Amino acid sequence: MMGPMAIDQSVKFAGAHQLGIERLCVFGMPPVEFVTLAADLDCRWVGMGLTAMRYYNPHGYRDWSLRDDPALRRETVSAMRDSGVGLSLMEGFGIQAGTDPRDMAGDLDIVCELGGTRINAASMDRDAQRTFDGFAVLAEMADTRGIEVSIEIGPGPVGNMAAALNAVRHVNRKNFRLLIDTMHYFRRGGSMAEFTAVDPALIGYVQLCDAPLVSSFASYMEEALYERMVPGTGDLPLRDFLAAVPPEVIVSMEIPQRSLAAAGVGPHDRVGACLDAARALTRDKM
Repeated sequence: MMGPMAIDQSVKFAGAHQLGIERLCVFGMPPVEFVTLAADLDCRWVGMGLTAMRYYNPHGYRDWSLRDDPALRRETVSAMRDSGVGLSLMEGFGIQAGTDPRDMAGDLDIVCELGGTRINAASMDRDAQRTFDGFAVLAEMADTRGIEVSIEIGPGPVGNMAAALNAVRHVNRKNFRLLIDTMHYFRRGGSMAEFTAVDPALIGYVQLCDAPLVSSFASYMEEALYERMVPGTGDLPLRDFLAAVPPEVIVSMEIPQRSLAAAGVGPHDRVGACLDAARALTRDKM
C-alpha cells in the first residue's frame, strides 16, 4: 500500500542538496506550518512525528495529532503536494517490553496516507533479543506497505555499530537499514574508520548536528533533546563524515536550540542558520 502523493522533487528543488529538517528543530510546530517553513527555506524534506512533542513549546503552538485528526492529515498532504516538500521520516515507533509491534499497523497506514516511505524504530528494552525480534516484526509489516525501517545507534540495546549490524543481520530485510545520528554515533565511540567499513547500502538516513566530544550537560538526554550545535561549530568530524555518506541518502538537521528559542529567535532563523551551515559543508559533495 503506497501513499497518495508522487512529488517531483526535481522541479522545485533542482540542484539543491538532499537536506531535511527534523521535528526536534521546531519544538512542536504543527505539520502544515512545518511544511511551509521547509518550503520557505528551500528545503525538500521534513521528519515528523504523529503527535506534537509536548515537553517544550516556546512558541505556544496548539496541540495536534496526525493519528487522531483525519482533517489535519488531509491538510498536511495538500501542503506537501503544493510545496513539493516530502515526508522523509516518521518518528515514534518504539519497541517496548509488554507491547506488540503489530499494534502499530494503524500508524503505518497513516504514514502511507501521508506519502511517507520511512520510519525510525527505537527501543529502550534491555532485552536485545526481544528488541531485534520486534524490529523484525515491524520491518515485515512495513515492507508490505513499501516503507523502510531505520534504526539508530544511541541509548538502549543498539548502543554501537556492532549492535546495529547484529540487528540488521537478525532482521535480514532490504527495507531495514541504519540511521546515523551524528551526535549519538560519535559520542558513543563511533569512528570514521568504522563508518567507512560499513556497506554503504546499509546507510539509510542521516540526522545531522554538531556537538563537543565531551559534554558539559549533566544529562545526556537533556543535551540531545534541547541543545545541539550548528554543523561546523563543534568537535565532530562532519566534513569527512558527509563526504562518506552515499549521495542518495537524505541528511536531515536534528538541531534543537532551546537557548535561542528562549531568547526569542524564531524557527525560521534558527533552522535557516543550520541549513546554511550544512550546505556549506556539503557544497562540494551533494
